[in-house]
Amino acid sequence: MTREQFTQFARNEQKGLRRFLLASFRGNREEADDVAQEALLKAYMALSTFKDGTNFSTWLYHIAYNCLIDHYRKAANSVLSLDVEQAHEVLSDMNSDNSFKYQDLYCAIDGLATSERTAVLLFYMEDRSIKEISSIMSVAVGTVKSLLSRGREHLRNQLKEYNP
Repeated sequence: MTREQFTQFARNEQKGLRRFLLASFRGNREEADDVAQEALLKAYMALSTFKDGTNFSTWLYHIAYNCLIDHYRKAANSVLSLDVEQAHEVLSDMNSDNSFKYQDLYCAIDGLATSERTAVLLFYMEDRSIKEISSIMSVAVGTVKSLLSRGREHLRNQLKEYNP
């Protein structure tokens, strides 16, 4: 892959990658942008390791996922919390009548374990296949299915009032 091709592919994936990271960081735009930039830089530096025939998007998300996990490890002693203003930014595009529902959904997703949250966000928000998520997270397909199942169950329990 040439550097020009990398630039074009990265531009095509940038919006979805930032959206995924923004949700992963519970609306913290600065942290999401930092990790997105780190992932894009690492991908660019590792361009020589990219194998032709590999899905660029999956490869890039795998690098971003590893950067995300590294960031979580570094920040293990600090509390990552969702600021009300940040939540409002994330939800600003949504209908105000439904904003409370979405805010509850956002908080329920925030309550998932990191691996469950990642699988749920990639599957439902980024429309990734189970196989792609498996590659991105470096886990077995069965593990992704379990993470999604547990994540859905947790969300179902947290959001019972909306679907009795």
